[in-house]
Amino acid sequence: MTAVQMGLTVAVCAAATMVTRFLPFLIFSGKDQQPPEAVQYLGRVLPAAIFGMLVVYCLKNVTPLEGSRGIPEALALLATVALHKWKHQTLLSIAGGTLCYVLLVQLVF
Repeated sequence: MTAVQMGLTVAVCAAATMVTRFLPFLIFSGKDQQPPEAVQYLGRVLPAAIFGMLVVYCLKNVTPLEGSRGIPEALALLATVALHKWKHQTLLSIAGGTLCYVLLVQLVF
């Protein structure tokens, strides 16, 4: 790929990303316009669904019969849940659980 082609590819990807991010705000920018009920429903349920998918993805390779038998993963998962119940901050929960897991794997197990 030439430098011009790479530049055009990056520009097209950036434009497509910006359009998909800004389009909903442009469509529903009127004061009297409300998003459709389906969009409101997805806004309520998708964050929990994505978080559930993240948990499944993170735990898919844990084998209870090998290594530390999933102990660091279980402890990090408990720390994530506890942080989320305590502070209700998704980013804090994810960062805290990740930090807990990394520390357990590097220093304990």
